[in-house]
Formats: sequence, structure tokens, C-alpha cells
Amino acid sequence: MKETLTRGLSGILYIALLISCFQNEHALIILFFVFGLISLAEFKKLIQLKSFIPYIIFVILYFVFVYWKLVLNTNFGLDEAIQILTVITIFVELFLIKDLFSEKKIPLFATKRFILTTFYLSSAFVFITLIGNYQDSNNAYILLGAFILVWVNDSFAYIVGKNFGKQKLFEKISPKKTVEGFLGGLLFSCIASYFIANFTETLNFTNWLILSIIVSVFGTLGDLIESKFKRQAGVKDSGVIMPGHGGLLDRLDSIIFAAPFIYSFLSLLNYVS
Repeated sequence: MKETLTRGLSGILYIALLISCFQNEHALIILFFVFGLISLAEFKKLIQLKSFIPYIIFVILYFVFVYWKLVLNTNFGLDEAIQILTVITIFVELFLIKDLFSEKKIPLFATKRFILTTFYLSSAFVFITLIGNYQDSNNAYILLGAFILVWVNDSFAYIVGKNFGKQKLFEKISPKKTVEGFLGGLLFSCIASYFIANFTETLNFTNWLILSIIVSVFGTLGDLIESKFKRQAGVKDSGVIMPGHGGLLDRLDSIIFAAPFIYSFLSLLNYVS
């Protein structure tokens, strides 16, 4: 009972902190800068990387692509640079998906560790923040909607999987995840997209429906990939910052992995509109 209460209070504080910052662009930028540094510290422990360089790279990426573009409102070719960053990030994530299916362990030789901290983690926080600036204006409801889809997907994947799950999804990596749970999370995310579309009045239902599928598929893959990193490191959680939940990376792994795909879809919508 005490553990459940602790987990519930920790989760409420986390959600309240996020929601309280969504209406203020500067608060959101600062929040995800701090979240990025904490998540990076947790991830560095998982892959046993002691170098300080990933922090420097994160600060540079965040300053150039977020602070410079959103706060100083200056482009200087940043749109083209963001496109390049998007392509590289998605390319790295596709390799992680390949490793998830084909490798017993995700290779962690020295060079790849820096690639992972840069294009798996650091760039993700750039995209998370840019999602909230869709069409060069403060569109926090789109980012909030993406987080809600993640929460709905995770919650109903757990509920459906626990009560009806029989077929294991990736038993060697995450024994509790089931195919039924994944499909349940996907179904309820699609249902939630209808209400988000009507409540936020940002994108139409069709676009939110596509986003719900992107979040469910790539969010689940992100969760599995982080689980594989944790299994390789021999730990249950990425950290202890959130009592009852583990580390911040444990809570953000889905949105971290899905963010570049969400941003790419929004950019496509912006291009064709």
C-alpha cells in the first residue's frame, strides 16, 4: 500500500510539473533542458560512459536548435540543419531497432556510445521541444497531446496485458510485455486521439490518429530498447529520482524514441499545408 501511494504521488508530481510548464514556452525550454541533462546522466551510467563530452554536445545542440531558434527567433539556415539532424537521428534509431531484433546485445564500442548519447538521446530533447513550436508558434497542446498519447498507450498496454495478455512481445527483453497489451495500448491511443483532436483544436482527427499510431509503435520500441540497455547493464531502473518509478529515463523512454518521428510527421503536414 505504501509503495503504491509513493508511486502515485511521484507520478502526480511529475505530471503536474509537466502540465504547469506547457503554457509557458520559456519554462518548457528550461524544463526539458534539465530533463535532458538528468536523462543523459542516467543513460551514461547504463552504457558505462564516464566522459563529460556528451554534456557539452547536449548543451551545444540544445542552444543551437532550441534557444537560438525559439528564444532568439533566428534561423540562419537552422531549418536545413534540423532536417539533417532529423535524418541522422532516425537513421541511428533504425539501427537500434535492428539491434533489438537481431542482436543478442546492443554493441557498445567506444564510438557508438558517443553516437548514442548524441543522436539517440540529446537530439530527442531538441525534437521534443520543437514539437511544442509547431508552425513556428507556441503549440504546447500538440506536445501535451503527444504526452497524453504516451500515457494512454502505456497505461492500457499494462492493464490489457495484465488481464488478457498471453502472447509475449519480447520475452527475453521485457517478460511482462505482451502482444495483447501492445494492441490494447494502440487501440485506446487511437480512441484518445479523437478526444484530443476535439479538445485541442490543433490538428484534425485523422492527423491525431496517425500520431497515435506513431506514438504507440515507436514509443513501445523505445521502451523495449531502453529495457535492453538496462538488461545489459544488469539494473532494473535507469535511476532513483522518481520514487516508485525509477529514473527519469524510465518515464521518458517512449517519447524520446518517438519524438523525431512525431516531428517528421508534423514537418510533413507543415510542408503540404
